[in-house]
Amino acid sequence: MTESRDVLFELGTEELPPKSLLTLSLALQSQVESGLKKAGLADAVIQPYATPRRLALVIQGLAVAQPDQEIERRGPAANAAFQPDGSPSKALAGFLRSCNATAEQLLTLETDKGAWVAIRQNVKGGQTADLLPDIFRQALAALPIAKRMRWGDGTAEFVRPVHWVVLLFGNEVIEAEILGIATGRITRGHRFHSTGPITLNAPDEYAGKLLNEGHVLADFETRKQKVRTLAEAAAAKVNGHAVIDADLLDEVTALVEWPVPVLGGIEARYLELPAEVLITTIQNNQKYFPVKDARGRLLPHFITFSNLDSTRLETVREGNERVVRPRLTDAEFFWNLDRKRTLESRVEELAQVTFQKTLGSLLDKTGRVRSLALAIADKLGQDGALADRAAMLAKADLLTSMVGEFPELQGTMGRYYALAEGEPVEIAEAIEEQYLPKVSGGPLPRTNTGLILALAEKLDTLTGIFSAGLIPTGDKDPYALRRAALGAIRIFIEADLDLNVPELLDAALAQFKHPFDAIKTRELVHTFMLERLRGYSLDRGYRPDEFEAVLAVWPASLVDFERRLQAVQEFRRLPEAESLAAANKRIRNILKKAGEDVVANVDDAALVEPAEKALLEAARKARESILPSLQQRDYTATLQRLAQLREPVDGFFDGVMVMVEDPDLRRNRLGLLGIIEGLFLDIADISKLQN
Repeated sequence: MTESRDVLFELGTEELPPKSLLTLSLALQSQVESGLKKAGLADAVIQPYATPRRLALVIQGLAVAQPDQEIERRGPAANAAFQPDGSPSKALAGFLRSCNATAEQLLTLETDKGAWVAIRQNVKGGQTADLLPDIFRQALAALPIAKRMRWGDGTAEFVRPVHWVVLLFGNEVIEAEILGIATGRITRGHRFHSTGPITLNAPDEYAGKLLNEGHVLADFETRKQKVRTLAEAAAAKVNGHAVIDADLLDEVTALVEWPVPVLGGIEARYLELPAEVLITTIQNNQKYFPVKDARGRLLPHFITFSNLDSTRLETVREGNERVVRPRLTDAEFFWNLDRKRTLESRVEELAQVTFQKTLGSLLDKTGRVRSLALAIADKLGQDGALADRAAMLAKADLLTSMVGEFPELQGTMGRYYALAEGEPVEIAEAIEEQYLPKVSGGPLPRTNTGLILALAEKLDTLTGIFSAGLIPTGDKDPYALRRAALGAIRIFIEADLDLNVPELLDAALAQFKHPFDAIKTRELVHTFMLERLRGYSLDRGYRPDEFEAVLAVWPASLVDFERRLQAVQEFRRLPEAESLAAANKRIRNILKKAGEDVVANVDDAALVEPAEKALLEAARKARESILPSLQQRDYTATLQRLAQLREPVDGFFDGVMVMVEDPDLRRNRLGLLGIIEGLFLDIADISKLQN
């Protein structure tokens, strides 16, 4: 049985960036797993730990040595290995020296590219203790750190200065230097509650000793659950429940090693502010958890967490209340100030705000979006006046003091100000909904006007930025065009907006005045959207070949595209699907190799074989029977009917030669195949389907 030991690696640092802590911890685990696998030590179980002052891993059951390996090293070609007198050539001599081998150890490898000489050797596995320091160094070097820093007189670099490193293999220290620090077995607990340096005798002591002697909850997930539980218990004291945002929960967990809840309060008058303003101030700016009652209304309380189990928590509470009060007072001032002017009165001032230097100001963008929204509303039979008014007011809240202070409230404040000014609810809601969906999988606009405005906004941005030549490359996407494209796709499909996408892109592009190639830009934007559509479709369970089958016929409407995808997915489950897909591949190849223009037409009098007569009759009956379902775009029913062509198609290929010498007969049979291909291409190119 292979001997194994546990490993403890801990990197002790100054406080790590809270928004990056979990990412760094998971990346370290992943990098070390990769390093161990590369070294042939892949069977161990890794438990990550992360607190504000440490990144750690406990690796359970790691073999003490790499397994021995038999490796095969290939040398020169056999015909170049020896000289005419039988002595090794220079190439072979160099190969033997590099392998520390003799000619007697050579063997010959026969491959499809010829014969080669080779050496097969047994390589003894290295000691794990010797390999681990480099594995950890390489893992740390590969962490996703945007900007590294140096400290002291050393040259080591990390996201924060490093103060200690623990590296245990079983109960022994692996002596090494990592990031300029000598490894040992001494860790440190909480800055204030720890009794002093903590000596670790074995990896399995790690979490327990930090908890009992160091006042540190080292496991991130355990600490996160405790933060959640303590927050909920604190909220219950005022008959409320904590509003726990997932990202904020991770951030708070990354800020504390020993979470202690503090229930604070705000003045009741601030509850008159829009709830989103309070939540943004309390949650996003102060990193506190808001509190709501059973009906979802905000209570005049918040929950924060101290990293200190203080005997004077009242002072901590008062300090946090004192910090949040000025921000709420500012928000109250902005709320009252902004309502002294209407959104409409701010619209013309958008001319002073540049959207993009080639595309002009936000007022220019507003005009384009208004025009496009009107066009979309007209195509959908919706109220164009509502869409036009919403588009006109859409960006006005960007000039308010509240949005200037809290940019994340753009749209939301527009809704509040529009309602306060007596605008119709549909328009007010649309102003906020123009930015939806904000994240992948996020909610779509609920109102018809919101759907129209959000779509017009996204299409204007996509076409405009592409027309200016600022196409996203690699990870760079400063105008969030990928998100805009995916948002537009979701609106088209999930809101069932059955619109011609290329026509809308043309309408959007027609409004730009700077010189650019409109046709090429339309094609680029459309292709960009279809690339996003591919990912969207695959994420929902469609297969790549199903997507390719529909893409081949380029439906102009994404709603139509979706219906075809569903039909192809259903079709491939039919017993006839595999045979018909293969037949369509064969038809495609025959027509492609025919070397002549094929007209999908048949002269009945020229038919000779019973099988081709039967296929033509079956094709005509199929065409007649599928017309109603095609007109209704019931592609599933259409393909199910076409599946009945399997038997006559198989019979045709079994009994009929297509590429005969007689040109008229050949042309007739090619025309028959063209008819069959055309029947399926009315829905999708099923020749793309794989077995």
